[in-house]
Amino acid sequence: MILANVTTPLLGLVDTAVMGHMDSPAMLAGASIGALILTQIYWVCGFLRMSATGLSAQARGQAENTVSSAKVFYQSSAMALILGVMVFALQYPVLTAGIYLAGASEQVSQYIDAYFSVRVWGAPAAMLNLALIGWLVGQQKTRAVMAIQIVGNLLNAGLDFFFVLGLDMSVQGVALASVFAEYTMALLAAGVALKMCHGIRPHARWFNKAARRILFKLNGDMLLRNLALQLCLAFLTLQGARYGETAAAVNAILMQFFVLIALGLDGIAYAVEALVGEAAGKNQREQVIQQTWRGLLWSSVFAVLYAIGFWLFGSNIIGLLTDLPTLFEAALPYLPLMIWLPLVGHWCFLFDGVFVGLTRSGAMRDTMIFSAVGVFFPLWWLFRDSGNEALWYALLGFLLARGLSLGGLLVWLNHRHRVIAS
Repeated sequence: MILANVTTPLLGLVDTAVMGHMDSPAMLAGASIGALILTQIYWVCGFLRMSATGLSAQARGQAENTVSSAKVFYQSSAMALILGVMVFALQYPVLTAGIYLAGASEQVSQYIDAYFSVRVWGAPAAMLNLALIGWLVGQQKTRAVMAIQIVGNLLNAGLDFFFVLGLDMSVQGVALASVFAEYTMALLAAGVALKMCHGIRPHARWFNKAARRILFKLNGDMLLRNLALQLCLAFLTLQGARYGETAAAVNAILMQFFVLIALGLDGIAYAVEALVGEAAGKNQREQVIQQTWRGLLWSSVFAVLYAIGFWLFGSNIIGLLTDLPTLFEAALPYLPLMIWLPLVGHWCFLFDGVFVGLTRSGAMRDTMIFSAVGVFFPLWWLFRDSGNEALWYALLGFLLARGLSLGGLLVWLNHRHRVIAS
């Protein structure tokens, strides 16, 4: 899962590098904000992946029940396709709202429109990918997930260069490459999942009122959790845009550090989701705690390796992302914060994985809202005179609060022998 996830931020590095080597920072700023509008929606809808993983893993733990696993597959896929079509249908109000919130200049807004109008065609496939990848992770088919992610992201990177450098399609080329990759990954993942279902077909009762109520409760909690998370990340990018084009472009570069950290550490968290979920399905509390400690050990090791890597090669990474001297000099002072990011943040990624496996969506919702409302925004307000740096101070505090609150809650649940929900 680490190898699979790392290909995604590497793709982000390619996208950013392609745009960063164009004539104007406005292109990078516009493309990054255009991508942000959609990726915020996809990340908010990440509850599709999380619920699919938790339910799929628990179904696997129930004597490897193929029917239960197929039920989760069909339910998750149906919800994903419906949401994907809704995003495409609402593209114009979504784009208008995104440009308004960004407060971008007219030139940047033109590039936002150009990117978004192409990329939105991949919405149904992107949503379906969330559910399918989540289901496969829950079934512990991580090698298949790795292959699908690598194929899709290599295709995306190759098409970036072909459309942008070969056909001179500018920001539209970067967006079109992503659309092709999203549909390719969806088709590959669906093929693997259907094969694992062994010909089991969906039943109407899997979508009746009682089944929908359970799904809506689980996914609704995770939706609120994701909204709180994405509110913080969107605020960071959009508030950065209000500080000017340079700040927006710098934040686009720095976010590649964050995404690299998040998805790399999430590779461990995804494995913990599957293993904890399987143990929960078997009603083995001690095994849940054992897998949690094992995951925490490896998460800590990789966090230290990330920090050392950023300390040694951080300036080189920035240099790869842009050859514009003004952007390089503006981004360089943020490197100490980038070094601290994995050390402070790896706890929350790991404990997120534990609670996804346990399908304790209410706890994830409550701790996320607390961390956003009680930590992120107060910290930004406290350091607001520092300008763009205040946004990154707030993000560090936010990640730390998430890790402490989830970890503390898990200790409390374990002490009371309530880790596995009855």
